[in-house]
Amino acid sequence: MTSPAIHPSILNADQAHLAEELARIAGADGLHVDVMDNHFVPNQFGGPSLVQTVLAHTELPVDAHLMIEQADRWAPQYAEMGCAIVTAHVEATAAPFRLVNELHRLGAGAGLALRPATPLSTITSVLGQIDLLLLMTVEPGFGGQSFIEAMLPKIAEARHLVSSAGLELRIQVDGGVTAQTIERAAEAGADVFVAGSAVYRADEALTAITELRARATAATALSC
Repeated sequence: MTSPAIHPSILNADQAHLAEELARIAGADGLHVDVMDNHFVPNQFGGPSLVQTVLAHTELPVDAHLMIEQADRWAPQYAEMGCAIVTAHVEATAAPFRLVNELHRLGAGAGLALRPATPLSTITSVLGQIDLLLLMTVEPGFGGQSFIEAMLPKIAEARHLVSSAGLELRIQVDGGVTAQTIERAAEAGADVFVAGSAVYRADEALTAITELRARATAATALSC
């Protein structure tokens, strides 16, 4: 299992001072950008113009999380922009194998995301083709929600599937990640953590990132 990575979410950043907010998290492992269309989820945020702005103001690898309908149609443009990884929801993807191949052709990593109630069985056939499996630990659409503890067995099941198949893809969790919940998620098998409020509401964002990473690393070591 790879070292834990912290990907702050700019959903919780001050959008009016985005360049400064990106500078605050320069010590993170990646940057998580949500894109929401007010159809797949009841909120609207992001889009191509925001992602282009983010890419112009950070050297961190950008992780685009598309909470949108017709993901097959829109995901490739985020790879073309230069996102390091593009993650679409399996619930909004008609042809996941084709989409994964297209993202790889364009030079991006390919991720698939699952809502809390979507079973892992929906992605087992394509598991060996993707680079990232994103398990939502809140209902997607809004930041600041509490971690759904019932997702811990799902994380553990995903880690078992990945390990038993000898795969190297990363397991990301998004939603309610705090200094307390990150340890349980890491013990269960997650290794990439999207943190919004826990980073951007901290007095020192870099200190918060360092603490989250240390907690996840310690919990991962205990679970091995």
